[in-house]
Amino acid sequence: MAHHTAKHGYSSLAERLNRFPLGAPPSESLYKILSILMSEKEAGLIAQLPIKPFRAETAADIWKVSVTEARNQLDALCDRALLLDIIENGQMTYVLPPPMAGFFEFSMMRTRGDIDQALLGQLYYQYLNVEEDFIKNLFVNGETQLGRVFVNESMLSEDNNLYVLDYERATEVIKTASHIGVSMCYCRHKMEHAGTACDAPMDICMTFNNVGSSLIRHGYARQIDVSECMDLLDQAYDHNLVQFGENSKTEVSFICNCCGCCCEAMIAARKFGIMNPVHTSYFLPEIDADKCTGCGKCAELCPVEAMMMVSANDPQKPKKKLAKLDERICLGCAVCLRGCKVDALKLNTREKRVITPETGVHKVVMMAVERGGLEHLIFDNRALFSHRAMAAIIGAILKMPPIKRWMAGEQVKSRYLYRLIQEKK
Repeated sequence: MAHHTAKHGYSSLAERLNRFPLGAPPSESLYKILSILMSEKEAGLIAQLPIKPFRAETAADIWKVSVTEARNQLDALCDRALLLDIIENGQMTYVLPPPMAGFFEFSMMRTRGDIDQALLGQLYYQYLNVEEDFIKNLFVNGETQLGRVFVNESMLSEDNNLYVLDYERATEVIKTASHIGVSMCYCRHKMEHAGTACDAPMDICMTFNNVGSSLIRHGYARQIDVSECMDLLDQAYDHNLVQFGENSKTEVSFICNCCGCCCEAMIAARKFGIMNPVHTSYFLPEIDADKCTGCGKCAELCPVEAMMMVSANDPQKPKKKLAKLDERICLGCAVCLRGCKVDALKLNTREKRVITPETGVHKVVMMAVERGGLEHLIFDNRALFSHRAMAAIIGAILKMPPIKRWMAGEQVKSRYLYRLIQEKK
């Protein structure tokens, strides 16, 4: 009944958000969240904006106002991280971010006095951790997921290093970023207001490139250099945090340093692990039963309970335990190796390398195909269609495996798209 009782501006925005591949299921909690973040009028304005990047002139045309008035409104929304502004070739482009990873997190990435963050944190907890429809849409539906795990590089052996590609290294993301920002961890900030936060470092959420640049510009992230970011990564390693970042090979926009108790991705991986809600690294730990002392430290550190302790079945020592790994849900983060003091764990490569989308556009298109929402990306009739965006979407489709290209064609029912797909055979 939530969508019947919500005010028009908020219900329009909720419907708009649900057109993202990840979706945002309507509920009273969602409407309350939106009412804290923005006015009903602002929600109505945002609901009219394209999903794809757009210029101020496009917003002015949609809103029927002058370009100056539109630009002032857009900049005001960017100042509250409800939109992102991206400077490319000296021109400003605006983007409506999804709720996650997007404006949900941005709202809690610094301490603010203009909104009730305590109430907001409690509402996020209700919407994400109690109701769960959003989290299931976000992490469970489809094969292509929002994020992927980076292996803890400090635990790699010389042999392991031969098998790690550059895009699979958090250090490489940091070294090659055009901008680097650090902010408060949204997840732990949210859990702090819910009364369940742990003592892991708070100011350790990393954003990069265009997203990082926008958040830095509007005060939601502090700009740092490569050296300081590397120090933060080492700090995350020391606190046994998992590096969870955007699921693309290039232009990675974020790396979260996650604990198993607070972070949405790790909670989802623990609850829905066999459905593979988080893309793993290319590695799996192997247990040497002859060396394992059954101390249980590896199981204690595992953020998703993939490592467990079982009976050693030793008649001479009936209480002896050994570590056992559930490979189906293991993230390959290598945090468990940090706890083993007897070298009973080592990393091996998986049978198949995990496939990572080439770009953020490629990722979003694959998610849309799998979740049945590709038409919302291609036919966005609230604004004039951008040929550049169309080219990027079609290009991403043509890089897909044949079955995924066929699925895309079935969804769009476009002769033009079918012809492009046929030409790739």
